[in-house]
Amino acid sequence: MPTPDDVRRYIAAGLECSVLEVSGDGQHFEALIVSSLFEGKRLVQRHQIVYRALGDRMREEVHALSMRTLTPAEHAAQPGGAA
Repeated sequence: MPTPDDVRRYIAAGLECSVLEVSGDGQHFEALIVSSLFEGKRLVQRHQIVYRALGDRMREEVHALSMRTLTPAEHAAQPGGAA
């Protein structure tokens, strides 16, 4: 059963992120993913980028992943976001 750290490493290995936070219980995970690769992409396209980074692990190990996918500018504009 994967840990949040495992899922974070899986995503980081396939996707350049400026912020990557993952929490979860081994079956259900939540992730905050901030990447410049999301610039100009719709939500569905952003999620597809993350799914590609996870590859087969999304089907085999990670059964549920809730994502917040933001560009660096979107993240900075949020309360508590980096400037």
